[in-house]
This record gives sequence, structure tokens and C-alpha cells, in this order.
Amino acid sequence: MRKYIRLQIIALVVGIGLMALKFLAWWLTNSNAILTDALESIINVVAGFFALYSLYLAAKPKDENHPYGHGKIEFLSAGFEGAMIFFAGITIFGKAGYNIFNPQELHQIDLGLLLTLITGSINFLMGKILEKQGRKADSMTLIASGKHLKSDAYSSLGLIIGLALLYFTGITLLDNLVAGIFGLFILITGLRLMRNSVAGIMDEADHLLVDNIVKMLEEKRPDNWIDVHNFRVIKYGATLHIDCHLTLPWYYDTRQSHSEVKAFENLVKAHCKSPVELFIHVDPCEPVSCHLCLKKDCPQRQHPHEQRITWTYTNIMRDLNHSVVTG
Repeated sequence: MRKYIRLQIIALVVGIGLMALKFLAWWLTNSNAILTDALESIINVVAGFFALYSLYLAAKPKDENHPYGHGKIEFLSAGFEGAMIFFAGITIFGKAGYNIFNPQELHQIDLGLLLTLITGSINFLMGKILEKQGRKADSMTLIASGKHLKSDAYSSLGLIIGLALLYFTGITLLDNLVAGIFGLFILITGLRLMRNSVAGIMDEADHLLVDNIVKMLEEKRPDNWIDVHNFRVIKYGATLHIDCHLTLPWYYDTRQSHSEVKAFENLVKAHCKSPVELFIHVDPCEPVSCHLCLKKDCPQRQHPHEQRITWTYTNIMRDLNHSVVTG
């Protein structure tokens, strides 16, 4: 985690330097489009500080007050960043609309273009690095920071296009139109980040993640695992907390059941890139389970095997034993 904290510190320092360059470009050109870029840089810096603190807090070990760790702070960090981006988008959109009716004289557009190109390129490179490392660490904070910087770079690209058109046509209205378009783009980016943050705080199911784990379990399940249900995954930062019910032969003693649970746990941990904690409740099989049980050497079988139930996202999430009727 320390290397990700160092990476965020580098991104923060770079962000402060880029913010200074963008405000210099705005001061030289008096361009509203460049001002939108400069204003968003303030958001980058403020969000960068919060992201840095979040990474530091998320790295702290569990304690008595936080038995599941401090990972949830990453969702708050992403939500805070999204709210800041949303506010910047509203401000930019409003100022662009105001200046359509109250235009300002622009100058030194060529220099503004050059500075915007430099800052946009650096932002894109930094955002690409943060997002890549964030996905590797499964850190929502780093991913959000990376997406933010990349969206800033895309905005800069749009500004460059708009300013180039303005430079060659002399139509000052283009400056405010471009600012308004990218103000709207920034606003939508903020909304998406806030939505993802709320989803994480509310423990919304990650369908792709759960489906990926379930497909692996279906492919590698041994005959002793008669049924898995009430399967749930909760994310605390980079850590996954998984709990489920595992149905085993009723005559297994404690040591045998523990061995199967350990095998289940090792299989899931080996498959997932993120740290995993599992809480597995063992259920004994019942006579009705015989219809679905794949165990060929069962000494207590009371009914013949009728059907193999394929474990899927839909049926493994239910708090209900599988059956021939329901699947």
C-alpha cells in the first residue's frame, strides 16, 4: 500500500504544478474555456489531498472499533471527488452561459493552446498510471483519481480543438460554447463517480465480480460440495468479505467439514486478486438433497441422482437450498 500512497503524493505534486500552469494560461489569454480547465485543477488538488488521506486510512490495520478494517473510506473519497467534480461542472457551465451574453476579449490564444496541450498530456499520462495501478490494487480511490485526471485530459483535448477553431476563425462565441460542452461533460463525470460511491457504501452487489467467482466455483466444484447458496460479497476497499452456506454430507465429522471449508476458502482466495475474508456456514444435507447430489460413493444415499444443478449468479445468491424444481 505504501507505493500507492507514494504514487498519490506524486500525482498531487504534479497536480499543483499543472494548476499553476493552467491559471497562467488563463491569465495570458482571458479564455473562459481555459478557465474551466484551471478551475477543475483546483478540484484535482483538493480531491488529491482527500484521496491521499483515504489511502493512508484504508491501509491501517483492523482495530476494535473497525473490525472489518478502514476500507470503506475509499468509497467516501470517490464520492467526495465526484461531488467536487459535479460542483466544478455546474460552475463552468454557468459561467460559459453568462459569457455568451457578456463576451470578453481574448488574446495570446497560441500560447494558451501550447500550455493546455502540455498540461493535458501530463494529466492523461498521470491518470493512465493511477487507473492502471488502482485496478491492480483494486483501489477505488486510485481508480477514481485516474479517471478524474483522464477526464481532465479529454476536456483539455476538447479545449484545444475549440481554441484552435477560435484562433483560425476569430469567432469568440466558440470559446464559451466549448466551455459549456465540457462543463456538461465534467458534470456527468462527477455524477457517475458519486453514483458508484453510493453503490459501494450501500453494499450494492457487484454482478461481474460475483458472476466471475460463481463460474469458477461451478467449474471446479468437487462432488462433496452438494450445494452453495446465500452467497454474498461485500467490498471494504480492496478487501472482499464473502459469506455463504455450503451444504456437505450430513455424516461428515467436524474435521472433515473443516477440511472442505478450507478447500473452498483456498480455491476462492487463489482465484481472487484482492485480499479475501470468508465466513462459511456449513449445512448438513437432507434426503431431498440426494436428487441433486453428485457424490457417487455416498453410503447414505436414499434417492437416486436426478439432476445436476449448474451454479449461477441467480441461484447461488438465494437464501434457499437448491432443488430439482427451483434450480
